[in-house]
Amino acid sequence: MPGPHPAVAATRSAVRACVADLVDDAPRAPLVLVACSGGADSLALAAAAAFEAARSRRRGPAGWRAGAVVVDHGLQPGSDEVADGAARACRGFGLAPVLVVRADLTGPGSARGTGGPEAAARDARYAALERAADEQGAAAVLLGHTLDDQAETVLLGLARGAGALSLAGMPPLRRDERGVRWLRPLLGLRRAVTRAACAAEGLDAWDDPHNADDRFSRVRVRERVLPVLEAELGPGVAEALARTAEQLREDSEAFAEMIDETIEDIVEPAEAGIAVSVAALAANPAALRHRIIRHVVASEFGAALTRVQTLEVARLATDWTGQGPIDLPACTAARQGPRVVFRARG
Repeated sequence: MPGPHPAVAATRSAVRACVADLVDDAPRAPLVLVACSGGADSLALAAAAAFEAARSRRRGPAGWRAGAVVVDHGLQPGSDEVADGAARACRGFGLAPVLVVRADLTGPGSARGTGGPEAAARDARYAALERAADEQGAAAVLLGHTLDDQAETVLLGLARGAGALSLAGMPPLRRDERGVRWLRPLLGLRRAVTRAACAAEGLDAWDDPHNADDRFSRVRVRERVLPVLEAELGPGVAEALARTAEQLREDSEAFAEMIDETIEDIVEPAEAGIAVSVAALAANPAALRHRIIRHVVASEFGAALTRVQTLEVARLATDWTGQGPIDLPACTAARQGPRVVFRARG
């Protein structure tokens, strides 16, 4: 009997490898939810997850269960029909439970905010997935991002000048505060592979019109920038960008460990905020000093600093000539004797 199509085998292998550690750590068959939009990437992922979950249970009690969550953003006419179609496909694979949930686009990340419609949809989608995972007691959520998505993310971060953390792209694994794992099994596969997998299995994937709307920066990168780079620099640009993300992510994780080891010794509570030792900041290399500053502001005040803001705060420790407090998002920073003090605004 012939084996599966190579693209189908690749998606199944990626899912199997990604979920292996989760099954090993779980005391009983854990529930894994696939985030499925009905597009080729998530549909191929859902089919592979269903196959691998059933296979794991046939091989013994240490298997896992697979369900799906379909998020309806309500942004296009007929979006409910698309969501229902994706849900039917997931049930046809044997996934259970299969949930259809509506995204809330009225929250802080809405299109009225600074993030724009792309960020609004993303934030609403993740919020809906988090609620579903929490309600179902899921151990993990599988996301259908591919190597192409990773390459696009790196290019967008490069264009923004967002620094190494942004260029590290999307992590293959993230664990949230509740212990739920967010996994991206397909980060090593090209988008062409997921489309080929759907074609081989006779799956009718949905093409989101927004993925062809060049008002969105990601679409312009996908349809214009990456093809030009591939044509001018040769094939393999997307793979190279993904490797760059992986290397920078390793660097970022190493810096994060260094910050965790250092931070408790150099910070202390301050009235309405937190203080950092000037001597410790000045003694550290610039890369670590800047990361400590960004970490303090992000963890204490939930705000992200730009490069310019970070450098201005660093000057309070390394080049202080009497300059006054610096206004930052959600807080201020000021030199007070041997400390840089961060206080909540208002």
